[in-house]
Amino acid sequence: MSGRARLALCAWAATMLASTALIPLVSPAIWIFQAGFMLAIQAGVGAATRRVPLARPLTVAAQALVTLLMLTLVFARAQAFAGIVPGPEAFQHFADLLQQGSDDVSRYAIPAPLHDGIRLMIIGGVLVIGLAVDTLAVTFRSAAPAGLPLLALYSVAAGLSNSGYDWLWFLFAAAGYLMLLLSEGRDRLAQWGRVFGGAPRTAPGSDSSGPLAPVRTGRRIGAVAVAIALLPLPTISGGLLDAAGTGVGAGTGGGGTISAVNPLVSLRDSLNVDENRQVLSLRTDSNDLSDMYLRIVSLDDFDGITWKPSQRHIEGVPDTFPTPTGLGADVKRSKITTRISAADWYAQDWLPMPYPPSGVNIDGSWRYEPVGMTVVGDHGQNTRGVTYTVTSLDVEPTAEQLATAPAPSKALETQYTKVPNSLPAVVAQTARRVTAGSANAYEQAVKLQDYFAVTGGFQYDTQVDVGTGRNAIAKFLKDKQGFCVHFSFAMAAMARTLGIPARVAVGFAPGTPEANQTVSVGLKDAHAWPELYFEGIGWTRFEPTPNRGSVPSYTQSTTPGSDIPDPAGSSAATSTAPSAAPSASESCTAQLKKLEGCESQAPALAAGDDGRGPWWYVRASLLGLGALLLLTVPFSPMLWRARTRSVRLGAHGRTAADAALHTLAVWEELTDTAWDFGISPDDSLTPRKAAARIVRLGHLDPPTAASVHRVADAVEQVLYAPRPQPAAGLAQDVRRVVVGFQDTASRSTRLRAVLAPRSTVRVVWELSAWWASVTARAAAIRPTLRKPSGQQG
Repeated sequence: MSGRARLALCAWAATMLASTALIPLVSPAIWIFQAGFMLAIQAGVGAATRRVPLARPLTVAAQALVTLLMLTLVFARAQAFAGIVPGPEAFQHFADLLQQGSDDVSRYAIPAPLHDGIRLMIIGGVLVIGLAVDTLAVTFRSAAPAGLPLLALYSVAAGLSNSGYDWLWFLFAAAGYLMLLLSEGRDRLAQWGRVFGGAPRTAPGSDSSGPLAPVRTGRRIGAVAVAIALLPLPTISGGLLDAAGTGVGAGTGGGGTISAVNPLVSLRDSLNVDENRQVLSLRTDSNDLSDMYLRIVSLDDFDGITWKPSQRHIEGVPDTFPTPTGLGADVKRSKITTRISAADWYAQDWLPMPYPPSGVNIDGSWRYEPVGMTVVGDHGQNTRGVTYTVTSLDVEPTAEQLATAPAPSKALETQYTKVPNSLPAVVAQTARRVTAGSANAYEQAVKLQDYFAVTGGFQYDTQVDVGTGRNAIAKFLKDKQGFCVHFSFAMAAMARTLGIPARVAVGFAPGTPEANQTVSVGLKDAHAWPELYFEGIGWTRFEPTPNRGSVPSYTQSTTPGSDIPDPAGSSAATSTAPSAAPSASESCTAQLKKLEGCESQAPALAAGDDGRGPWWYVRASLLGLGALLLLTVPFSPMLWRARTRSVRLGAHGRTAADAALHTLAVWEELTDTAWDFGISPDDSLTPRKAAARIVRLGHLDPPTAASVHRVADAVEQVLYAPRPQPAAGLAQDVRRVVVGFQDTASRSTRLRAVLAPRSTVRVVWELSAWWASVTARAAAIRPTLRKPSGQQG
């Protein structure tokens, strides 16, 4: 195998190994076999065009063209000419599939179903990366920069994945890149020769191995580098794509921190499923199932755009949790016990529990975050298939206790009422207008709740786009459409502008009671709600989302003369119903989506993301590739012809044999030029008669005719003279003939000769001859593999 062929094979392998990082993103993973086969064809086309040889840009264009044809055959066969040649309908179908894939990515949690749109995006992305790697490493012989597209492929896939085998995908990607570098290095060493020592190889058993030593040294260095990269080195956590468990609990001691993005991206996914797939099953001794909210985590860091958890210190899970912050002894409470079983597909880093918890009994590696009173998995631990028991407090404050609550501590108030200067002024203005006339923070909170749930004219819609960035809340207040994320975010932000400590809780609303005395919590019960702090009661749940969950009883005041609106006859009747009822705007496909809830891009979705999802770069790449092909394909005959002419006329003969080959190539170029202008070649004529025919049919002037005859004379000398002599200026003669044809031909003939030259049919002839030679060799080899008729096996 030649060095370049080996390099092409390594480029294919490196791309496929890096592509394995995409396996956890889509289920099932059969797409990787299809991508590998198509990538092999793409690499084979590159190897074939490099042997012709074509110019480097033409090699890349040929690979891109074949890639487009393969994608058309697989994804747009019905819309293409002859099932493979894309036309306007095929490109429109590609656009529709990409839009479908983009919508699926924005709706589904990982792993997403392998719909056609996602399959086109993922396979097309692998092929685009593969083309870039092959172009850099093989066509341009520079393997080191090929690591950039490989890194892009691995980084996006690994950043989105929450698999416990991330180290394995890194190992595959790193091994593929190192293999590519070593292959290039070996090829370069082979070109250098035995420069590392003129002495022969040493005897067996010696440490030195001559010229192969650098290759072996490179392998060892690469292996050591990969091993070091896999060590559990310190990392920076808390980034946009950082998993919830990353960086949790360093070692086995009681310290460590947790910093994670909020898990709201799965909310809209879960609320839009066609079937309310069960996530949790619980059995509880609580008398009020309508208040059985399961809290996962609280979001208390608000920057004007997103809500997310603050970085918190974590410790070992205590046997008994401390009393919740702010809960006084005079507030009525009761102890309840809940046994919860998670579905075997539900992989959540945080543990869903009733709030406030007072203890948990669970097996596995878990840690406790005391500020939010949450339990989080340590080093990959999650809820998949676990069963655990939670003891919690059912706190029942009265409206009077909330109304007469004293001011919170200065430190707590400062931390939980912080709003950025960039928050639109309309948020605070609306909060003051809605709560005008309130006597205390409690009345303000209830008025805010009823403004969203009852009196404000808001509509619950999981499909709405309410804007992005710092104006998202303002747009939501204007359009009055959204789902629980928008209602909870807006109420918490408005409460903070009024000086009320507030945060957002994420988890599940009350589920559906079953006949066997259990409660089923489904995907549609995923929910977010605001928690407001009142001294003496602690963090207190409110429910601003209409027709979701249940309105807390303590928000219905019995105090005479209170300024709190009476919610009777409003949404209370519907809000106490189990939240498993589907929303009014469900438009997902039949494939179920999974609630993942750890690693997400929730800030963007919660603020009203544009829904493009993390696959936008694949879509953009494919669209760019399509535009490039639209420009390249029509001009490929012209480019091939220009390249062929350059090769034929650019040769420089140094020996007699080289001079002969150069002369024949120049003659072939002359006859092909005449062919492009409408004078087809006649192989039955001698060079002299063929030249006369070209001059006559081309109506060439005397100087140009003389150039044609000089080339013909040189060819006859090569064919018949015992010792042919090199003829100078033949390439210049052919160029003069080209100008002569352009002067005498019509405009349409000139355009066809440039854009659609007839001589490009030689490509088809050469392929046919190559195939004939392959079949002939195969036929010659076959009899030798057969045993003689009388020979026994």
